[in-house]
Amino acid sequence: MRGAAAAALLLPLAACTSGTGVSIADDKPGERAGDGGPATVTVTPHGEDAEAGEPVTVTASRGTLASVTVTDAEGHSLTGQLSADGTHWASRRKAVPGTSYTVTAVTTTEAGGKKTVKSAFTTAEVDRVNKVDWRPGAGATVGVAQPVSLVFDHPVTDKAAVERQLQLTTSNGTEGTWAWLKDYSGRDRIDWRPEEYWKPGTEVTLTAELNGTDSGEGGWFVRDYSTHFTIGTDQVVTVDLDRKQLTLTRDGQEVRTIPVSGGTPGGDKRSWRGTAVLMAKEGTIRMNSETVGLGDAYDKMVDYSMRLTWSGMYAHAAPWNDRWMGKANKSSGCIGMSDADAAWFYAQVRPGDPFEIKGEDTKGVVTPGNGFGAWNLSWTDWQARSALR
Repeated sequence: MRGAAAAALLLPLAACTSGTGVSIADDKPGERAGDGGPATVTVTPHGEDAEAGEPVTVTASRGTLASVTVTDAEGHSLTGQLSADGTHWASRRKAVPGTSYTVTAVTTTEAGGKKTVKSAFTTAEVDRVNKVDWRPGAGATVGVAQPVSLVFDHPVTDKAAVERQLQLTTSNGTEGTWAWLKDYSGRDRIDWRPEEYWKPGTEVTLTAELNGTDSGEGGWFVRDYSTHFTIGTDQVVTVDLDRKQLTLTRDGQEVRTIPVSGGTPGGDKRSWRGTAVLMAKEGTIRMNSETVGLGDAYDKMVDYSMRLTWSGMYAHAAPWNDRWMGKANKSSGCIGMSDADAAWFYAQVRPGDPFEIKGEDTKGVVTPGNGFGAWNLSWTDWQARSALR
């Protein structure tokens, strides 16, 4: 089929079509290229219900392309690159599903004449659209452990195609890589982190040029995404469950150590260990043990709540456990502190700050998809999760 289509492009017809493109002959008197016949422009894709997800290409035969413009019905343009010999143009972005395009090409024949030719096509609609939820939000200032995280509504089976469309730039050349994870919700997810914690002051920009990309089983993307954020102060929180204390370090200097009470040893109420990242400061929230599989152990309003995992581990005020602060781990898995200490601590930290938690009796290491557990993988293991390696 492809061989027949290619041969058809050599015929000097005013409008011969094939499954891969439309060929438009420039046969205006005085602009023929000698015995070689008229200048011909081939545009791919073409027609109604054309396939999306590929660049628009324009090729000139018996002449060259002086200029090419591709616009959709709303006047948005697809920019592109002209080959060195002037015979081939390709759009930088892919054609998007359910969109009408007009292609305008100005040709220069071998005899020196010029002609403007136009072609139009409409890409087919798609049955399923994939969407993205991303963190951190635009304009945020975050801690030094904050990864860039994209969670997809539907499965991504062509992970390489999606990852190729993600561009992350930093103000200081910070290097890192993307890694594919399974989010705690069960959805596909891709995160970006550097090898070590970010340097304070780094400006980070994500450009996800996904519009027109087929994610595979999960459907097509029909928009782009972008975010820009800043890395704030170098703050690290260390939690020693054996000593029942939490220490805030800022710019390498210890700011304060406060007594805490972690998860009760010996069962499901134990805390997680490893590096968790502060996901959000949620203030006063209702905590119900049944939502985390602990039966009817508690149902109460909790102040100064700071989420550390999707599975329900928080740091928060726990005045009902005041007598155990610094003495015993008696919580249902969270890191509790007094009202006064929690109020002070809540004001100091920001989302993206790492909590480095250690202790002998815990229920395991925070997994990469349970919140932002990226730092619990070695750099080699993290790199291996990229679809492009």
